[in-house]
Amino acid sequence: MTVLADKSAESRRLTSAQRVLSILGVFDAENLTLSLSQISRRTGLTLSTTHRLVNELRCWGALSRHSDSKYSIGLRILELGTLAPDGGQLREIALPLLHDLQHATRANIHLGVPDGHDVVYVESLRARDTVPVRSRLGGRWPMHATGTGLVLLAHSSQEFQEEVLASDLCRYTANTLTEPDALRPFLAEVRRSGVAVAESQLTPGVMAVAVPIRGPQEHVVAAVGITVPSRSRSPHSLVPALASTARSISRALGAPSAAAGAPRTPAHWQAREVGHSTPARRQGPRPAGGAR
Repeated sequence: MTVLADKSAESRRLTSAQRVLSILGVFDAENLTLSLSQISRRTGLTLSTTHRLVNELRCWGALSRHSDSKYSIGLRILELGTLAPDGGQLREIALPLLHDLQHATRANIHLGVPDGHDVVYVESLRARDTVPVRSRLGGRWPMHATGTGLVLLAHSSQEFQEEVLASDLCRYTANTLTEPDALRPFLAEVRRSGVAVAESQLTPGVMAVAVPIRGPQEHVVAAVGITVPSRSRSPHSLVPALASTARSISRALGAPSAAAGAPRTPAHWQAREVGHSTPARRQGPRPAGGAR
């Protein structure tokens, strides 16, 4: 969120709708609750304008006011979010299958859809007694920094990939791939194999494994991923359950390739590690470790 420096000048340039949206836009994972003065400062709106608009948003249900006089996003926004066709229907279809996947793997489960250069999580299930993760329901992360995002990016058009690679890619850990020359072959391998495996890409000590979900036209419309502690399990051991879940969701969405008789697991994939410059070797029947 960019803070507006000159309140009087900048606020005059905003339409009424833009002022309202700017208020909603100041809330994020690091700023779940904000005071009226903080909202005013972060939006660049005057305190009186902020007070009036915040009160209207509170009455409508878009904001909630707490006992300490701070505000947070209201449940009305969550209610509207479930109506989004790109995520709501998908989540409704996928949720029972994601619970089964979590039960089978005892891992964190993430369901992500593309939005611009980012992946947005329309579902995120946390497992007990496992590695903490930064992903959450409604969370947004750059595609290059997550297992699910790498799957979505790998199955995007060449033009879109180059657009993303030409942007300023943030490095979250020492293993985060940000160099185009390193990302291109990695994405090509993910597209070929159907599996993205990434070690400590977004969070140190976390391994992510993700596979694509396809829609009626065979386009990749989402990705489902698992996160577990690094080196705690072989990625090969997680792929069958993960691929089966993705196939079931794809079949429910009408993907022809997910019909009965189609291959149940991605063929000939390599457990390549994100963030390592050495070429990946073909893994044997019992690979050691994998890669987020």
